[in-house]
Amino acid sequence: MRPRIVALGGGHGLAVALRALREYAGEITAVVSVADDGGSSGRLRRDLDIPAPGDLRRCLVALASDAGPWPAAFEHRFRSGELADHALGNLVLVGLAETLGDLPSALDHAGRILGAVGRVLPATLSPVSLTARVGDEVVTGQVAIAKAGEKARIHDVRLVPQDPRACEDALQAIARADQVLLAPGSLYTSIVAVLCVPEIRAAVAETPARVVQVANLATEKETTGHDGTDHLLAVLESGGRVDDLIFDPDNGLAVDAARVAALGVRPVAAPVAGPAGNWHDPQQLAKALSALL
Repeated sequence: MRPRIVALGGGHGLAVALRALREYAGEITAVVSVADDGGSSGRLRRDLDIPAPGDLRRCLVALASDAGPWPAAFEHRFRSGELADHALGNLVLVGLAETLGDLPSALDHAGRILGAVGRVLPATLSPVSLTARVGDEVVTGQVAIAKAGEKARIHDVRLVPQDPRACEDALQAIARADQVLLAPGSLYTSIVAVLCVPEIRAAVAETPARVVQVANLATEKETTGHDGTDHLLAVLESGGRVDDLIFDPDNGLAVDAARVAALGVRPVAAPVAGPAGNWHDPQQLAKALSALL
């Protein structure tokens, strides 16, 4: 039987990881940060007081069937008027959530429209915001934290409220997973943001599955000055569990394998980068991940 895989994170990095999981997983669940406060998601949050839909939409499209117009339509952004820069998929998710009464039901229904091969679930059922200490300053908001990270190291990332209710289906998926993946992507505002949900962090700590972190191949604004080992340390310092760290020894950020092993994490070197060296190749990543099962 093909394995049950749960992937945590947000943004483009999680979407790439989901494309890799399609190669070998029998059951896929994405558990997605909903703390985004920029762009279309930020406007909808401010107007409607809802969890940010943008990363949820992106993950649904990554799992969608290649047939039909719906995946492209979900990514379509309006160019003018009051809807300028809104993605159609974000609006559909908000409308479905209001019609059906909850966000997980909306995501499941949207997944059926798209022919998605797995489930996409929010890490929390209510809107949350991020705060972090950046240097000597406390910064609030995902966009502001990422920008501030260009100038000083981010630490002590927290959610407001600090103890939001997690999605129960997400907790159950983690508990019965064969592999839990911490996807590449925005280190603090996506990966650590999901682990800041106390029930999610506890579920990851207790799952019988191996927990695999995929090292980033490049830094972002919020990780200026970080190497691959720093990415692992940030997850561990936030209370996250990691059993294996996959990294590309010939591309991307440097990883100190001896230091990783000293932290109790197995370093796994694998050629997971695409031809340009700064983006994960889904097929190569799938080979590396499936080899760990």
